[in-house]
Amino acid sequence: MAETKNDKKPLSHKMTINSAELNKRLGYGKSFDVGKRVLYVNKIEVQLFYVNGLMDTNFIQMILDDLIGLEIVEKNKSIFKNVEDTIVHHSVETVLTYEDVIMKVLSGLIVVLVDGEDKALAIDVRSYPGRGPTEPDTERVVRGSRDGFTENIINNTGLIRRRIRDENLRNEIMQVGECSKTDVCISYIEGLANKELVKEIRDRIQKINVDGLPMADKKLEEFILKQGYNPFPLVRYSERPDVVANHIIEGHVIIIVDTSPSVIITPATYYHHMQHAEEFRQTPSVGTFLRWIRYLGIFMSVFLLPFWLLLCNTPEILPKALSYIGPKETSNIPIYLQLIIADMGIEFLRMASIHTPNAVSTSMGIIAAVLIGQVAIDVGLFQPEVVLYTAVSMIGSYATPSYELALANKLSKFVILIFTAILGIKGFMIGSTLFILFLASLNTLNTPYLWPFIPFDGRAFFHFLIRTKASESEHKKGGKTIGDATL
Repeated sequence: MAETKNDKKPLSHKMTINSAELNKRLGYGKSFDVGKRVLYVNKIEVQLFYVNGLMDTNFIQMILDDLIGLEIVEKNKSIFKNVEDTIVHHSVETVLTYEDVIMKVLSGLIVVLVDGEDKALAIDVRSYPGRGPTEPDTERVVRGSRDGFTENIINNTGLIRRRIRDENLRNEIMQVGECSKTDVCISYIEGLANKELVKEIRDRIQKINVDGLPMADKKLEEFILKQGYNPFPLVRYSERPDVVANHIIEGHVIIIVDTSPSVIITPATYYHHMQHAEEFRQTPSVGTFLRWIRYLGIFMSVFLLPFWLLLCNTPEILPKALSYIGPKETSNIPIYLQLIIADMGIEFLRMASIHTPNAVSTSMGIIAAVLIGQVAIDVGLFQPEVVLYTAVSMIGSYATPSYELALANKLSKFVILIFTAILGIKGFMIGSTLFILFLASLNTLNTPYLWPFIPFDGRAFFHFLIRTKASESEHKKGGKTIGDATL
């Protein structure tokens, strides 16, 4: 791991020293994308350093035209000041050290050095390569905006600013990684977000000592939260600007990492991972109906298979009206093993569909579901009900808005299933109780994970169940709108 460099080396007055140092450290002449241009203004040498591919070429041409056309020099000003006044651009910053110059150049800025000056000008002409804002696949809505975050941090903050024109919105940027110098932005509304939470997040990010963040936001999350092998997500990811803007207005703190289209929302409880934007794009009654259906799907994704296995193993607890539940034929493979194999088989299909081109993924899914499932029943590998309940459980998993929560619930389902297979009714009760107790023991940035259940908050619990009207779900506090229910 690279060591942290606390001491920064100041620029020299001599261009030869500055040029040699920057040529060596930037790899000029070895890295084809590192560019340098040498000009003379009133017989004084001026050098420009930049990286091709990270900036707008048109801006470079304009700046070069301005400098080449600089014929009249005011005698009461230095050449450096004349160059600074000549450059027509909205973002010009003075830098004083080699480290700052290198960071600016590698971030996509142009740095201008003047012979005889121990400072340089950094001009922000960044134009990062990337795609345009499109609706994210995992958070689609029938009604609503179709834009989404991209891998460009500048575009992402702009999408949020477009929705929140509050003078108190703060976007604090910092760099993480000794090698990568990845831009990380903390967004919040000053006076509305918890000051201690903002400070805690800022301090944790600043303490990160790592070479780089190749996995962007996910690796940053692991450094901030240190959740170890806990499978449940302690932050929420979203690629929708409207969802993120709503959380900011409600007092959440947002973390944006450059090169990632996902934005981290903190703090995020189990409840936040169960919400979807579609509920707030429909009428309150329809939104409430969609919410209950989604809750039912999440519940079935965890408890349906273990509960059905319990009924199969202890049919005496079934009332006569439900005596049809359970397999009618015996099999050489235990029911619990059939459930595990079937569930793992569906996981294979899910992973295969992710790595399969879109043109053939749909056909592959149909063939696998119809042919393989039917053949498995015909040869006696699975009972028909095993396929049915496994499919229903998987559909409930897909109905979970948070992909991370769906995977964590799947692991919990396997644990409860194993307890039930070994201990029967006692195992089902033990597994379910451990599941709830484990969730109750979690905290995300000093926020209880099972809020508003533990600790119980009556008003928030009501909004957890009912999608209320906007006029009822929001109230004013200190001139700011705070919603009780988040997207």
